[in-house]
Amino acid sequence: MTNPPVDTVLFDLDDTLVTYNRSTAEVLDEAFAAVGVDPFFAAEAYFSRYEEFLPVTDSIEGLREACFSAIAADNGYDSTLGRDVARAFNARRDHGDVRLLPGAREVLDAFAGEYRLGIVTNGMPAVQRPKLASAELDETFETVVFAGHDTEPKPAAEPFHRALSALDSDAETAAHVGNSLASDVAGAHAAGLRSVWIPAYEEEATIKPHYRLDSLWSLQNLSW
Repeated sequence: MTNPPVDTVLFDLDDTLVTYNRSTAEVLDEAFAAVGVDPFFAAEAYFSRYEEFLPVTDSIEGLREACFSAIAADNGYDSTLGRDVARAFNARRDHGDVRLLPGAREVLDAFAGEYRLGIVTNGMPAVQRPKLASAELDETFETVVFAGHDTEPKPAAEPFHRALSALDSDAETAAHVGNSLASDVAGAHAAGLRSVWIPAYEEEATIKPHYRLDSLWSLQNLSW
């Protein structure tokens, strides 16, 4: 049976539409240096545990402190050292210091008159809103769902359903575009949306997206 045409497109934010000008690894190295300790974990360890702490903390600063503390303890260090590194990291991270990824503006401009557009992003408003404003995306989307704050975090279906409800759209005519198999593709499938995966980093393919693209530019060539 042929799927009905897509009339709604939801997007992830981080590493799908925007990215920090200074990488997490760079800021983390500066934080270790500021505390005066040799690095005892890499940025990937933080990424892999981020969503674990999203539902149980109420700020990104608190999330990093809880996450870095747990990582420190797991690596045989005093948990307070992890908190010190997190505080040094927090002092150096500017959430407005982002740039649009190639093709983002062109695709969104092209889609604006054709589709209902929304954002479903894991992250707190205090972290994500400055990114939207800095990238001049704050007027682009009809709805923004801060998953982990407004709802359960992705890959739960709830944030996608909330966005669709705000747009008066249905899952069967909606697609979600994101860079993560674990949260974006899995979440889209849980909510009944078509998934578009644009990888931003190496990730084991444990789930198959409906579409895999190399760049945002390719979105304009999709036949939904």
